[in-house]
Amino acid sequence: MLELSILGFLAEEPLHGYELKERIKALSGHVRPVSDGALYPAINRLVAAGLLDQRAEGGTGAAPRRTLSLTGRGRAELLERLRSPKQAEITDHVRFNTVLAFLRHLDDPAGQAAVLRRRLDFLEAPASFFYREGEPVRAEQAGDLFREGMLRVARATGEAEREWLREAIGVLSRAAPPGSPASAR
Repeated sequence: MLELSILGFLAEEPLHGYELKERIKALSGHVRPVSDGALYPAINRLVAAGLLDQRAEGGTGAAPRRTLSLTGRGRAELLERLRSPKQAEITDHVRFNTVLAFLRHLDDPAGQAAVLRRRLDFLEAPASFFYREGEPVRAEQAGDLFREGMLRVARATGEAEREWLREAIGVLSRAAPPGSPASAR
């Protein structure tokens, strides 16, 4: 997800490493902090793979600042990652929010709707944090004030997300060209 965040933010504009770190931190740092020990090796991997360009600029301090920008190959990689997210990027809420943060860069309503449909399909499958005899435990069955709270909040959040996903898929389906997979549903 760190690489997706790097590619996504740099698709919007070139950034210095520190600015990039602050944007990533604002997106998901409260849940999954980003350290220099993770960020800069990821940037170096993307530069080595030809997905990012970097140029040094003189700064006000002693060390030159590196400005990072997305290459054409980097944009193609971003679009592919958005078009075909890994299953964990669909099922994990924080990872899915990272995909959502940049899905607008995929200029294909049918492709965008397909990603949202995968998330909706996942959310519509019966699930719980807790199971009894192989069956998901509902909030009313938890028998524990705190687990009931977890389950009630998850249910309300899931209902709100499913409602939004259905609305968004509808909007994208109307925007998709006739005959495309998004307009067929």
